[in-house]
Amino acid sequence: MKLATLNDGSRDGKLIVVSRDLSHYAAAAAIAPTLQAALDAWDIVAPRLQTLSDALNSGEVGGEPFDQSAAHSPLPRAYQWADGSAYVNHVALVRQARGAEMPESFWTDPLMYQGGSDDFLPPRAPIPLVDEAWGLDMEAEVAVVTGDVAMGVSEADAAASIRLVMLVNDVSLRNLIPGELAKGFGFFQSKPSTAFSPVAVTPDELGDAWRDSTLHRVMEVDLNGEALGRADAGTDSTFSLARLVSHAAKSRNLRAGAIIGSGTISNRDADGGPGRPVADGGRGYSCLAEIRMVETIRDGKPATPFMRVGDSVRIEMHDDDGASIFGRIEQSVEQHIQGRHNV
Repeated sequence: MKLATLNDGSRDGKLIVVSRDLSHYAAAAAIAPTLQAALDAWDIVAPRLQTLSDALNSGEVGGEPFDQSAAHSPLPRAYQWADGSAYVNHVALVRQARGAEMPESFWTDPLMYQGGSDDFLPPRAPIPLVDEAWGLDMEAEVAVVTGDVAMGVSEADAAASIRLVMLVNDVSLRNLIPGELAKGFGFFQSKPSTAFSPVAVTPDELGDAWRDSTLHRVMEVDLNGEALGRADAGTDSTFSLARLVSHAAKSRNLRAGAIIGSGTISNRDADGGPGRPVADGGRGYSCLAEIRMVETIRDGKPATPFMRVGDSVRIEMHDDDGASIFGRIEQSVEQHIQGRHNV
């Protein structure tokens, strides 16, 4: 089934069930008022939501037209948002561009940071930017939403805890990152509010595209209407999303509604090269930092600028029939006025 949250002006929005083709929705308030409430009582609530979903898809329930621009993040705020490094190729390119060695442990022990989860951007909301010198970048990723996860969980048991799958635009301020990392205390100001796809999907809805807790579909990323990335999320994935959930739960419990991200999707070329632009027959890039790294490796310096006010990004994934699975993240960069609450 497919679930979404209508942006009704409240902090947590209103839970709805969305048809498979994303054309219609049915209100789910009689079952659970919000997605977090549904996740808190998943074993009881999920079968009732599935019944409503089946009725909506069969036409037994007519529903209302679904407008993606009226949707908030499926979870407008969450108890936990942690982002990992399933695609170690991305990390390797960062290190190579800096002339730094890649620690062998990165291939066996995932990287992960804890992001801000109290203020997610709606999938069609502008990205507010104070200063273009901060180096605004998009990062197209996959994320899962979990049920309760016990500390020390195995990868296999972590897989069973995955309730929903979403797409992510994990916004980064690249030029703030070096100064923060130099302090030895991780990201904070360089990782502003994140946006998720309009719709969250149960793994069974993905069919054969969901294998071994990895989504095997092409992530489509467009910058200003031009194809930037067509990387396959099922290729070059060093760690499954279940492995990342297990990593996050090594020393703590995760509670229902925790969101764990894959990190930037990144593919190498078939010949092992760092990746070519889509226009040159390659799979392109899921973030601007990666194309800048490739330019640095190839030419000694980056040529592609980071996003500026007025630029736009689209992130989407389609099934074999060309239908959108999660809906589309579509955001433009907007100058932020200090003191104004954007969303």
